[in-house]
Amino acid sequence: MSVESNLRRVPPRALGPARAIAHKAVQLATMAARANLQAVPDDSHSSLGWDNTERRFLSQPITGAGGTWSVAVSLSPLNVTLVRDNEPVERKALDNFTMADAVAWLDGVLAKAGLKPASDATIPYALPADVDAVEAFSANTRDANLGTLASWFDLANALISDFVVEHGNLKPGPSPVRCWPHHFDIATYVSLEEGDFETARGIGVGMSPGDESYDQPYFYVNPWPHLKPDNLPALPAPGFWHTQGFVGAIATAEDIIELTDVSLGTREFLESAFSSGRNELGA
Repeated sequence: MSVESNLRRVPPRALGPARAIAHKAVQLATMAARANLQAVPDDSHSSLGWDNTERRFLSQPITGAGGTWSVAVSLSPLNVTLVRDNEPVERKALDNFTMADAVAWLDGVLAKAGLKPASDATIPYALPADVDAVEAFSANTRDANLGTLASWFDLANALISDFVVEHGNLKPGPSPVRCWPHHFDIATYVSLEEGDFETARGIGVGMSPGDESYDQPYFYVNPWPHLKPDNLPALPAPGFWHTQGFVGAIATAEDIIELTDVSLGTREFLESAFSSGRNELGA
């Protein structure tokens, strides 16, 4: 089944329970990275990559005895894997496993690899209430829901990675495509000028699988500093401007799956919104 067909299998607003379970599960990978990697100011040591081939999240690589290690979290079926030099070493299915049991299992396999336990890490952020409430990875969320959620990450990673290549001539330019385990969005940040992050112009381009703003996946293009909400330029369908709390261009999953060509239409939205954002920023 194609990615686009799988996106339509589950109504976007029905993905909330699967999103909460996946969001909790990826904390395993980021905890392992936090425990074993030196912290960097932008917290990117804790960020995750998305592997379209294996349809899984991967921690940042950890160099240790015996090779380069990472922790992978796959969504469908839901499991966690210790990986060495891109090859699986040990894997654990998470269905009906508690978070505490998952951490204990991961600590054990990390110890055998000569690495520090994930439980040594402290997560420095609060998770959303529905994610925090996940104590066990229940099989009640069907694989189809997790599979559809994975397809949204497939689409996002492919489109945003292409976007990074297309705009690689910009300076300082786009960051690597990463998933951030705090908000669970996958994104690049395109720096448009040198300087302090708080004041220098730039644009975030990404996909959130859903949050307090939209209870469904959505793509976003967020210029920084925030634009004024008055007299914003028109966007092509399915894009619109979000102006409550932040100002950014949005395309929701419900609107995206109505497109004849999901990939092409979303790509055109990202490019048009990015161009509009640059014009509004004067960059």
